[in-house]
Amino acid sequence: MKQTAGIHHITAIVGHPQENIDFYAGVLGLRLVKKTINFDDPGTYHFYFGNETGKPGTIITFFPWINAHRGKIGGGQVGVTTYAIPPGKLSYWEQRLKKFHIQSKRTERFGEAYLQFEDPHGLHLELVEREEGERNNWTFGDVTPDVAIKGFAGAVLLSVQPNKTIRTLQQVMGLEKIAEEDHFIRFQSTGDIGNRIDVKKVPVERGSFGVGTVHHIAWRARDDEDQLQWQRYISEQGFGVTPVRDRNYFNAIYFREHGEILFEIATDPPGFMQDESVENLGQHLKLPSQYEQHRREIEARLVPVEVRDLDK
Repeated sequence: MKQTAGIHHITAIVGHPQENIDFYAGVLGLRLVKKTINFDDPGTYHFYFGNETGKPGTIITFFPWINAHRGKIGGGQVGVTTYAIPPGKLSYWEQRLKKFHIQSKRTERFGEAYLQFEDPHGLHLELVEREEGERNNWTFGDVTPDVAIKGFAGAVLLSVQPNKTIRTLQQVMGLEKIAEEDHFIRFQSTGDIGNRIDVKKVPVERGSFGVGTVHHIAWRARDDEDQLQWQRYISEQGFGVTPVRDRNYFNAIYFREHGEILFEIATDPPGFMQDESVENLGQHLKLPSQYEQHRREIEARLVPVEVRDLDK
């Protein structure tokens, strides 16, 4: 059996791109590590936010579609994206969200306290204190490394057939069941971040994709060779899996598990420094080579955006 180290990235659909940047960079203090385009829709941005270098397990990515229809969170989706913060910092984040007039509520799951809230476009997010995971050394506005989001703590999965999703997590992805309570079953991967997945135990009515929903969850492969092993293994388990697709900063394969959640397996390398230095990450629009000749037309179609310090 193969085992993934955990979440590589999570990709969601949102609304206006400036609102997206203001929230994830300006409010949550994440770094915009890459500003590029949707390779299949070059008139749309593709943003990547993460820690100071965009390490796997810290990256959330977005396709911002202005005036697109609103989706419905439901079965076949990631229902909640969970971020890890340093121990003792939940109250800081509660006050920070309040400062920006963002409603939040505290709740508990598996003996841990969570702070739940929504982004401007309806995505469900939560923060939890975790010892695991390395410190995020990025500072932006009033968000300093001692309080900064480390990366993913995990995610809550909503399935139309939970038993089948659970089987995939255990028997295909190699996660271990570690706990169960009234509404959720918890699984853990081998990594120290993006490593705990909670599955809602009852079937959830199928969601619909659109603004405010997660498109897919991506799991980690060590390198290209490991990914090809995953591709063969997934096929042998009876899933239809895509050819390898070059996403510039990682290679990707996709399959839909039988609870209807779209899974990706993405390589850790090459990462985000192959076309920008660490100091300059996210500062310029980066295009894949096939689109470089169309840069002028693409830039003319995209709405101008900037990373703004909202604490000033």
